[in-house]
Amino acid sequence: MLSSHKNTLAEEAAWKFAKEKGIDIITINPGWVIGPLLQPTLNLSVEIVLKLVNGTETFPNRTYRLVDVRDVANAHILALENPSASGRYCLVGSVKHCSEVVKMLYEISPALNLPDKCADDKPFTPTHQVSKERTQTLGVRYTPLEVSLKDTVESLNNKNFF
Repeated sequence: MLSSHKNTLAEEAAWKFAKEKGIDIITINPGWVIGPLLQPTLNLSVEIVLKLVNGTETFPNRTYRLVDVRDVANAHILALENPSASGRYCLVGSVKHCSEVVKMLYEISPALNLPDKCADDKPFTPTHQVSKERTQTLGVRYTPLEVSLKDTVESLNNKNFF
């Protein structure tokens, strides 16, 4: 996974190239992608969930922009099939502080060994909203976060990451 700065530079280069060559491009910019894993290896986004359910003592004082992998795949298809699609789409289903994600994971499976305290004593990082309006014009309908988290945990378990 590229850093945010490198992603921005790569996207800027792509837009410049497309303009020079007269190519119409669309960018889909997802947040942290969670959900069932297709590959046998762990990716960075799902690793944050694994760390939470795998017995860590604390959770990070971070806010995450989360989106289901199936929604990302669907957004790409919708962007390809929609002739009026253009420009940049930020794909974020939910914005949650890690403490909220931990609470949701506990509700999904109380047997999980979840952390109950934050890694620092600072005020929680604030949550914010990312507009879904633009992606919904493509026809994107977001998977509820509870479903994405449940399917992530099941996938991690099925692939023996616990």
